Amino acid sequence: MLLDMETLFSDAQAVTASAASTNVIHTAAGKLKEISFGQPMPLLVQVVEDFATCTSVKVGVQTATDEAFTSPVTLAETAAVAVADLKAGFKFPINFMPKGNLGYTRLYYTVAGNNATAGKITAGFVAAHDNSYQDM
Repeated sequence: MLLDMETLFSDAQAVTASAASTNVIHTAAGKLKEISFGQPMPLLVQVVEDFATCTSVKVGVQTATDEAFTSPVTLAETAAVAVADLKAGFKFPINFMPKGNLGYTRLYYTVAGNNATAGKITAGFVAAHDNSYQDM
């Protein structure tokens, strides 16, 4: 799986409390919905360090018309994933960029229960997914 620094939301970002991704990706409004030939834009959101002490984490894809995310719109959000499943290698089930891009995109990580004492995520757009299914 190839990751590009220009399309990376989080690079081993420590997620110990609810927070936005470190990086925001700027695109022309509506242009990031699809890549060539109308194919959806693949997205990878993967745990790279085991989470500990929190109850669960969910991931949302947010968009806005400005980089400050004055009025963020959530395009998609995962169900809460239990901390027992949040081990290195786990991939959150958002596989493609949802429709509705307003010009700026970020991820938002919501931590439930206690703040996590450990846990990191790497996330970004990829050329393609390297697996046909995920064992969950």
